[in-house]
Amino acid sequence: MNVSLKVDGKAIDLNAFTQEIIGNAAVAMAESLRGVGQDWKGIEIRIEK
Repeated sequence: MNVSLKVDGKAIDLNAFTQEIIGNAAVAMAESLRGVGQDWKGIEIRIEK
């Protein structure tokens, strides 16, 4: 799993552990929703305030 994070357009370096934590949390949330199967190819989350 490849996870990347950008804040205000700036890429933030993530080590393997942090990528795994963020990736697993995002996958668990997405797969718990109706209509999202385990055969997904990509998940994109964008947060703005």
